Amino acid sequence: MNNFAEFPPALILLIGALLVPLLKPSWRSSYVILLPLAALFYILQLKTGNGWQFNLFSFTDEPLEFLRVDKLSKAFGIIFSLNAVAAFIYAFYYKKSTQHVAALFYIGGALGTVFAGDLLSLYVFWESMAVSSTFVILARNTEQAKGAAFRYIMIHLVGGLLLLAGVILTISQQGGSIAFDGFDFETANHAGTWLILIGILVNCGAPPLSSWLPDSYPAASVTGGLILSAYTTKTAVYTLLRGYPGWEPLIWIGCAMAVYGVIYALIESDMRRILAYAIINQVGFMVCAAGIGTHEAVSGATAAAFCHILYKSLLWMSAGVVLYRLGKSQLSDLGGLYRSMPVTTVFFLIGCFSMALPGTCGFTSKNIIIQAVEHEHLFWPWLLLEISAVGIFLAVSIRLPYFLFFGRDKGLRPEDAPATMLGGMALLGFFCLFFGIAPQTLYDLLPYEIDYQPYSLAKVTIVLQWILAAGIAFIFLKKGLTPKPGISLDFDWFYRKGAKQFYRVADKSLNGANALTRHYFVEGFVRGICNFFESGASRATAWVMTPIWMMQGHDAERIDQLQQSIFKRSKRGAFQIGITVFCAVILLGLLSIIFLFEKA
Repeated sequence: MNNFAEFPPALILLIGALLVPLLKPSWRSSYVILLPLAALFYILQLKTGNGWQFNLFSFTDEPLEFLRVDKLSKAFGIIFSLNAVAAFIYAFYYKKSTQHVAALFYIGGALGTVFAGDLLSLYVFWESMAVSSTFVILARNTEQAKGAAFRYIMIHLVGGLLLLAGVILTISQQGGSIAFDGFDFETANHAGTWLILIGILVNCGAPPLSSWLPDSYPAASVTGGLILSAYTTKTAVYTLLRGYPGWEPLIWIGCAMAVYGVIYALIESDMRRILAYAIINQVGFMVCAAGIGTHEAVSGATAAAFCHILYKSLLWMSAGVVLYRLGKSQLSDLGGLYRSMPVTTVFFLIGCFSMALPGTCGFTSKNIIIQAVEHEHLFWPWLLLEISAVGIFLAVSIRLPYFLFFGRDKGLRPEDAPATMLGGMALLGFFCLFFGIAPQTLYDLLPYEIDYQPYSLAKVTIVLQWILAAGIAFIFLKKGLTPKPGISLDFDWFYRKGAKQFYRVADKSLNGANALTRHYFVEGFVRGICNFFESGASRATAWVMTPIWMMQGHDAERIDQLQQSIFKRSKRGAFQIGITVFCAVILLGLLSIIFLFEKA
């Protein structure tokens, strides 16, 4: 029996989004803040259990389940809603309904995904996120945004099709069961679960299917990029923690993501693309934790995702202020902004330091994953994650703020952020520090109890050592890390540059083959056949009649006239009766000879 008093939190945003275009612009900004705020308070009071179950399919006795509440889904629901509140406060200045509607559907799809209890409802909400997030990108209404949105939806349609194929195969493999619980690596390792996994990894931003992230997020508007940065990859992390804990290949995929994100964050010049590559790096830690699959690792990944949304959104907000005021995002064009944007600079530094510094949420969360790796005695994953942690701190917490707000002064003196933008940043900045100072509040939200003391002398010392190492590395590598204009292509080369090269090769080869075919086949062989059937009979007739005309005493000029007459009559189908009878007699004679030879 369904308890309809407890409904999926996604409905608050999905239904509420439909009313946005009907509101006056002066009311719209306040209304879109109230929707996720209502969802947040509603999620906080949800009790553990299942609800909203509907039997709709004959192939299974199991119902669709739109509300599965446990500590894992609740933790993700809380941070998704909290981040949305801050994002819409930040976007208070934005009055157009298109982006607000798309964003609400997108965030609602994310909430629907984390509270879905079966594979089919999971897929529906998953695809709704892909469609609505595309409109978030398109809302910027530039050529760059249109191109990025097209590439984005193509990648995610492929990922969605892989997910759907995997869901169908998995349901058939499970004897019709649509349950979405943990797949055991030993017993549920088949084509269906692997296809689902690949579809999820597309949304995680795992290489080589990762270039959509730095391509599309920076192409969105100031608030669009902020909203996009929080949900797609973290929803994918949730599904890995729910469905694939302990799948060992994820350990190495996560390590590859962590290292890959660092490399490109260090060489990129666009500030929002740097933050996009940092997302790939940080999600790599969470994917690795899912591969380990212990309770400590799953709780560590949940904590890391929770805090990553806080400080990464704060960084996107601060960078967005610069883009909003100056319309510039290349570090090579920026510098010295702390002079006229001191408050934005402070919030940006809080976001940077929250990645690792003691007293911030990154320090009290991400290191749980490192400890989980140590407890499983995985030396190489531990080493790769430690190195990438130093690298990403160098790229984002040192290099980025130095060249953006300090460094060489370019003489730019924009105003600081508007009051509502500062309000959104202040809210997230507060929680970045709060969960660093009072980490137990965060740990109480995690799916499993953990034995972790973040402020032990050893842990603080190790983190301070590699922060110091990152600082020293920047001093020695500063010249090489100086940003240069342009963007760094990775796997998107294949559809940015590679597609053009492929077109040229296809043009030369296929169109060249077409030209040769036309020359030798169409204009040669086929035309010869057509000419034969068009004038072959008249030529044969002229050839047979020429000796007869010569015996009749006609000269060459007269014979040529007679031949031309035959050709003209042939085209009109108007042969003289005598010639027609003569040709018929010859044809019958030839057929008679062939018949006699056949009989012999």
